[in-house]
Amino acid sequence: MKADPSFSDIVNASSRGWCKKKGDEGVLSIALPIKGVDPLKVLPVIAEEQHFRFLWDKAKTLSFAASGQCQKIELAGSKRFEVAQRFTDATFGRLTNASPETPPIARPRILLAFSFFKQAKEILQNLEVIPAMQAVLPKWQICRQNQSGWLRVNGIVTHEADARELAEKLWLMREALIKHQDEEESIRTFKLVKYQNSTDWQSSYIPALKKGIELVESDQLHKLVLAVRQSIQLNEPLDHLKLLLRLRQYQKGTCRFLWQRNSDEAFFGASPERLLSMRETRVYFDALAGTANNNGNDSLLLKSDKDRLEHELVVNSITKQLSKLGIRPIRKKIPLLAKYGELVHLYTPITARTNKTKPLLLAEKLHPTPAVAGLPRKTAISWLRTLEPFERGNYAAPIGWIDSEGDSELRVAIRCGTSKGNLLKLTAGAGLVKGSIADRELEEVRLKLNVLADQLAVQSHSTPSIKSF
Repeated sequence: MKADPSFSDIVNASSRGWCKKKGDEGVLSIALPIKGVDPLKVLPVIAEEQHFRFLWDKAKTLSFAASGQCQKIELAGSKRFEVAQRFTDATFGRLTNASPETPPIARPRILLAFSFFKQAKEILQNLEVIPAMQAVLPKWQICRQNQSGWLRVNGIVTHEADARELAEKLWLMREALIKHQDEEESIRTFKLVKYQNSTDWQSSYIPALKKGIELVESDQLHKLVLAVRQSIQLNEPLDHLKLLLRLRQYQKGTCRFLWQRNSDEAFFGASPERLLSMRETRVYFDALAGTANNNGNDSLLLKSDKDRLEHELVVNSITKQLSKLGIRPIRKKIPLLAKYGELVHLYTPITARTNKTKPLLLAEKLHPTPAVAGLPRKTAISWLRTLEPFERGNYAAPIGWIDSEGDSELRVAIRCGTSKGNLLKLTAGAGLVKGSIADRELEEVRLKLNVLADQLAVQSHSTPSIKSF
């Protein structure tokens, strides 16, 4: 087994990396192995002096945290996926990896977050809005898969002295992480003051829900996914990492994520839905639609005509979009069941060969899928703009990463919330098709909102009943 590199090994590697780019400013990337470190728990250590923080937590499969911004881009507009792909290609094109022998989990990554819509609503133009696309090459990156862990630093170098300094920072950071002892602190129950009671969101949702059902029953739409937003006033700022640690326990199988632009605001959640993941020549997709309470009656969901219709619309849309790109998808004919906490979904995995299509150009064709928007897509999006009285922001949009070899994963950002100061906003939606029953859709939305709310003990008091029509 190869011994861990010494300090002089790292300095020499960084100097050699600089020599490859001598005379030209570039990005130098260096990595070191580190064992037994949980990226979620040590994110505050690598982010101590950094405003930007990121977490991607799939437990044993892959967990990594990142902080700081070595390179970044933000913009809005119809070309956002294309620009993000060009930024990714250009950034990796000028990056010198001084640690090329690291395993795939340790590769440099560019982190990505999109908004649902390419532009904010006109009525909100005078307010601060989330960028339609954000792409970041972080300064620090720490990852773990099983017991293998790696720490990586990315930095701009213009002189050999910059390369040596970057190596020294990497070495000192690893020492700080090794010395850092995880405090097995129990997750406290958050004391909350409700911004509005648990059913206030229904007052705006019920009229939109009535209209949505009318649209699908009259065949103006095949499907419409209406979202609702619930606001909760905290009596202190949210500790996102403690919440995500709880979700690791109570939402197993999801991907927990955090995108924190600054110390005051953050976007986070536990997504069960993969938009796409690319590994060498293969690409994988999830069709996830059709939801019920995970109460042991799984066969009821499989036998539900309404849920099977809703699910098949999503499967057919994804496979149709792939076929247009010359990609031949492979899918199961009968959906599976995917269980996450109190919810169970109909799930169909779809696989294909990549056909050399870039991941973000593929994402552009797929987003938004009928699982989070509706069909026909353009008409459904227009109705969402009309019926939803809030800006979706990052909700139900792609979030994820691309590494230096082109492997990538993008999740659909659902089961999520945003926080700014002491204000927490949770967003969830339900798919409407022919046969949808209003009371059942209200119950589904409540269950989805509670994925995060339950971890905050928001429902520790009596839970108000769902209003009926």
